[in-house]
Parts: sequence; C-alpha cells; structure tokens
Amino acid sequence: MATVPLQAVFRGDFGLLLVSVDDQDTMEVVAQKVAYHVIRRRLPPQDAPMRIQYNGVVLLPDQTVAQVGMSPMSFVEVFYDASEHNAGMDSGRYPGRSLGR
Repeated sequence: MATVPLQAVFRGDFGLLLVSVDDQDTMEVVAQKVAYHVIRRRLPPQDAPMRIQYNGVVLLPDQTVAQVGMSPMSFVEVFYDASEHNAGMDSGRYPGRSLGR
C-alpha cells in the first residue's frame, strides 16, 4: 500500500484540495475523502452517488487508484451523479415553479 497525493475539486466548490489517498482505495473511497473537506462545510449533501472524473473519463466506483494508474499529484473532479439518482424521473417536467419557457 502506498500513499498517493491527489489534486482534487468537488464540482460546485471554489477550492482546489490536496488529498492523500491509498493506492488500493476505490473511487468510492476517494470521493468520500474529497467530500469530507467540502460537504456540509461549503456544499450541502445530496441524495445521489458521488463519482470521480479523471482525464475526461468518469470512473467506476469499484476501480482502485492503482488500477486507474493515478500518479502523485494527478487531478480529479468529484461530483454528484444526479442522472443516476433521477433515472426514473421525467426530465422534461420541473416539479417546482414554472421555468417560464
């Protein structure tokens, strides 16, 4: 097991973070480690799974840092995957007030 420092942002936040992860951590664990510094501090929690984007690709939650080939100081973006959470919803309708369209 080796420690890998990553540069990370959480989509919607303003700060760039330096987060230490283990090379055997899954992307789900990496997302949680990044979220620890942001969620409930500067962004509210959401009822949706978190995902990691690395080199323009959204990674699977069970992939490890080593499997992906992340090197020290690699850049990752963490985000809530609302599309998966809302897959059964009709995206053409907004349940709140009118959008004026």
